[in-house]
Amino acid sequence: MKQLLQNIKNGQTIIEDVPVPTPREGQALVKVSASLVSAGTERMVVEFAEKSYLGKARSRPDLVKQTLDKAKREGIMPTVQAVFNRLDQPMGLGYSTAGTIVALGKNMQGFKVGQRVACAGGGYATHAEYNVVPRNLLTPLPKNVDFESAAFTTLGAIALHGFRLAEPQLGENVAVIGLGLLGLLTIQIASAAGCNVLGIDIDPKRVKLASSLNVQAVTRKQAEFAAAAFTANRGFDSIIICADTSSNDPVELAGVIARDRAKVVATGAVGLNFPRKVYYEKEIAFINSRSYGPGRYDSNYEENGQDYPIGYVRWTEGRNFQAVVDLLSSRKLKVESLISHRFDIEDGVKAYEVITGKKKEPFLGVLLTYPPVEKLEGSKAVKFNVQTFKRSNVITLGVLGAGLFANSTLLPILKNNKDFDLVGIASSGGLHAQHSGKKFGFQYATSSEDEIINDKNINTVAILTRHDSHADLVVKALKAGKHVFVEKPLAINNVQLLAISKQLKANSQSLLTVGFNRRFAPLIKNLKSQIVNRAEPLHAHYRVNAGFIPANHWTQDPAIGGGRIIGEACHFIDVLTFLVGAPPVSVSAHALPNNGKYSEDNVSMTFTFPDGSLGVVDYLANGDKSMPKERLEVFCEGMVAVLDDYVSLSVVKDGKKKVESGAQDKGWRAEISAFAEAIKSGGEAPIPYEQLIGVTKSTFAAVDSIRSRNPAQIK
Repeated sequence: MKQLLQNIKNGQTIIEDVPVPTPREGQALVKVSASLVSAGTERMVVEFAEKSYLGKARSRPDLVKQTLDKAKREGIMPTVQAVFNRLDQPMGLGYSTAGTIVALGKNMQGFKVGQRVACAGGGYATHAEYNVVPRNLLTPLPKNVDFESAAFTTLGAIALHGFRLAEPQLGENVAVIGLGLLGLLTIQIASAAGCNVLGIDIDPKRVKLASSLNVQAVTRKQAEFAAAAFTANRGFDSIIICADTSSNDPVELAGVIARDRAKVVATGAVGLNFPRKVYYEKEIAFINSRSYGPGRYDSNYEENGQDYPIGYVRWTEGRNFQAVVDLLSSRKLKVESLISHRFDIEDGVKAYEVITGKKKEPFLGVLLTYPPVEKLEGSKAVKFNVQTFKRSNVITLGVLGAGLFANSTLLPILKNNKDFDLVGIASSGGLHAQHSGKKFGFQYATSSEDEIINDKNINTVAILTRHDSHADLVVKALKAGKHVFVEKPLAINNVQLLAISKQLKANSQSLLTVGFNRRFAPLIKNLKSQIVNRAEPLHAHYRVNAGFIPANHWTQDPAIGGGRIIGEACHFIDVLTFLVGAPPVSVSAHALPNNGKYSEDNVSMTFTFPDGSLGVVDYLANGDKSMPKERLEVFCEGMVAVLDDYVSLSVVKDGKKKVESGAQDKGWRAEISAFAEAIKSGGEAPIPYEQLIGVTKSTFAAVDSIRSRNPAQIK
């Protein structure tokens, strides 16, 4: 399928062939017929992308600070690589489309194939021939609302939410400053609600267009006198600012024309240096409107389909979408005259030449149109023109997942390892698979995990997806007779882990390993060699300065990420397991109070091992990220070893100190090589299965211990 993409790194806006996405649970696959280009949000993205690196840095000082902190903590080269990898990720532009449902995921009651819908949401309702869209971002269309009109639904919801925040009453006076697309929708909504509306703009042509919609409008020069006459010198009850300018003039004008204790709502991006005197004397309330309405930026609402009870939240973003569609259907909201340009998706780049001013021509509503609905069948893959290899000892690899971690860490290693022939790569949306597939030399990219798993030309699968999907994909791949590498964690609950254990017993010919890379790091191997012949138990203390992650991040969701102990602390438990040579048998874990900020991620865990060894993992989110992340201290038989962030290892014994140091190496490359060697030689898995499973069980037990406030046995 064709999709319009923005490359943030080089500033190019391009049309690419991308795999058709696959709908997951709670999603629909929509064949797009029309999409609306945002002259505000999308123009800002394109203009940012076109800046030089210095220009990007100047426009985002907050990101520069994060980068400098990362460089202090991890070094310059890893930081530079991370920044360039993030910039290199393609961005799908667009957030307001309309089309026809052609496929449904599970739990999509109320929707059906063939249904006409309006679609919303950045990352979902993009400028592409097909989109996967969650249920709460879909709105059914009546027969009398055409696709081009319906493509305005999302922008209409932005206008409607801003209007609702002003809380106007029937018969009140409402001023709308800025008569671009958003302002022209807002004046119609306010008029439909029974308000007396005055539109204001610096452009006489926009004023004329507003007047053609049966709404009184004036130029900026006339505004103050017109406002006094319009309100009988009382001032406006509500002022909604829809202008797009860095100037403070709209905010200043709003203060002048407002009545005492009026409300000013900003839905556009404007200067916010308030004239204190007028805002103070009139006690004006100012509100910044946030997008489409309640539910926006809430992953439970937008991604997981959890609606808000109507008795508590009358107007969610979804109900705002429906209200806009109703206004379009009743002809109280008219958008036909607001369309200035139409481009076929093949010529979509021209739309951005218009909205960024490269084409010196006036514009308003810019639409992209798409070919008619066609039957979707067969493979969803996009093939690349790359050389294929036919070496008998080669590992033919399929990759599931193409996120930042995959692109920055594992895919470069796999590409440079001659034992791997990169065959296929999948991501649910297709876009990231297409980008990574082309970048790293895969033969094809797809949105279908099953296409990778069932490909007879693939004998090994790497699973780099979100945590909740790991176990199911591991079982599927093992059943298909594939060798499997899966990023940590192996599973996020006991049911998943049991399913994997059963499948391993049924697949003795397939190898499984987990991304516990640290046990393969050179400095950890060196440390292990110092204690391999020990006769006494050891004590190890692993301190992790993990850094704060907000509670609404996906990794903190028990059902998706498993939480940070299961999702990341498994790494450090595995290192202790590697050093001891066996997984823990019990754990006692304690956490600092969350206090509404943390999520069981300030934790001290003490593990006991079969030989009496003790291991302590202090996993902390309340520190300063500029400090190094990891420090390990091991005491055993008169020896003390200190590992600092995989950069240096100090070993002190018999009064003598040895120090080994170098560039940070956390073992990823060595782990991949060990996995490849095990497959080629038909040997044992690089990590013993009892340790993979035991470490995973240990994370579950640690969480149980925290919550029960009692030690937990690991069985």
